[in-house]
Amino acid sequence: MSSASLKPILVVEDSAEDFTALGRAFRKHALQNPVLRCADGDQALEYLQGYGRSTNWPSVLPAIILLDLNMPGTDGRQVLEIVKQDDILSTIPVIIFSTSSNSKDIDDCYQLGANSYLTKPIGYAAMEEKVRLIVQYWLEAVELPVA
Repeated sequence: MSSASLKPILVVEDSAEDFTALGRAFRKHALQNPVLRCADGDQALEYLQGYGRSTNWPSVLPAIILLDLNMPGTDGRQVLEIVKQDDILSTIPVIIFSTSSNSKDIDDCYQLGANSYLTKPIGYAAMEEKVRLIVQYWLEAVELPVA
């Protein structure tokens, strides 16, 4: 088990339905990490840039960030750009998890520093499989930074 075993997973997702499905899939794969939700980019940045300062958030940074692209207000592209330009946050793997399979969105996200880009599947079984792969690769196989 990697050093990320107890760090939270931050899901930045404006759709409550999508977050519920993700949570169910994470539980099915016996994820021990807490799963946190930020409903928009502003809330995600508030948490990431102010972690440890508020009693509402854990005092550690997440092991990984699952980031939706198209959200109202500060969208996923802006969050990604800010995270990857921040000396403290830049080592956190950011996995874009979006309904968009547009090649421009994919290219733009990798240019901004995304570590991975996954399209959200339509069916729940396919969602479970993507979550299994995320857990297996990002939380069990790779060595993530300790900080």
